[in-house]
Amino acid sequence: MRTGHRPSGHGFGSPTDASDSKAARDTTTLWGRMSSTILAYIALTKPRVIELLLVATIPAMLLADRGHIDLVLILSTLFGGWLGAASANSLNCVVDADIDKVMKRTALRPLARQAVPTRHAFVFGMTLGVASFVWLWWRTNLLAGLLVVLTIAFYVLVYTMVLKRRTWQNVIWGGAAGCMPVMVGWAAVTGSLSWEPVVLFLIIFFWTPPHTWALAMRYKEDYKAAGVPMLPVIATETHVTKQIVIYTWATVLASLALVPAAGWIYAVVTLLAGAWFLFVAHQLYNSVRGGGSVKPLKLFLQSNNYLAVVCCGLAVDSVLGWNTIASYF
Repeated sequence: MRTGHRPSGHGFGSPTDASDSKAARDTTTLWGRMSSTILAYIALTKPRVIELLLVATIPAMLLADRGHIDLVLILSTLFGGWLGAASANSLNCVVDADIDKVMKRTALRPLARQAVPTRHAFVFGMTLGVASFVWLWWRTNLLAGLLVVLTIAFYVLVYTMVLKRRTWQNVIWGGAAGCMPVMVGWAAVTGSLSWEPVVLFLIIFFWTPPHTWALAMRYKEDYKAAGVPMLPVIATETHVTKQIVIYTWATVLASLALVPAAGWIYAVVTLLAGAWFLFVAHQLYNSVRGGGSVKPLKLFLQSNNYLAVVCCGLAVDSVLGWNTIASYF
């Protein structure tokens, strides 16, 4: 299989994080050691992955308060959510330190190169988690705080410690943790949950497998060496790309299910973005079946673009607050 080039680093779940490499630089001077340590702790939080929080939480909050913008509440929720995501990612690094050393794309992570003591990383992650709960409870409401705690616990205890190394379905069910920012955002605004955040949850839930499997196709040997049973490691490329197509369709259909609660802007954007996402997914599947050049990272980057475009379309639609599609019927 010919897989194309290394990803450029754009998108939410980039394979490498610039802070990893920066943190590994100059340690010969006092300032160099201090900055290296600071950057190492920042790298523990996986800043690029947290971008998903920003993309998903804001549209959910704007939809929940359609036609209005409470900037203080949005910023407060984003900060609390960032603390929670940083906590989960840091604790994930603690648990995954052994396999991070084996995989080339994660070898520069702080614990893999022993830039931060494991105990310190654990305390750092737990402190961030407590701070996230306290902040959200104080600045928003108890439900939002509890949802963040649930997210951290699920990501670390269920996905990282149980699913990731034991089943190829790790990404499917473990991805639920990445869907929670929309629930937190909605709860922060309304103090409750309803069908709209559930649909937003499902959009990201179905989006996660094709997004992650496309990346795993490129780094299959890394996962194999680390003993992580990602689908591309244990299944043929034909089967993997077929599953990618199925989940891409599920993602697009879930996105369309939110149309009644939104307006024409979101409806048009999600239709066009969905058509392009499906085209790229089917193109990858057909390339594998035809024995041609296979470039899974094209789909990986397109999945990032899809989620960004759909979320931006929903945000703009919600801010304008025009009549919803359901109001016409």
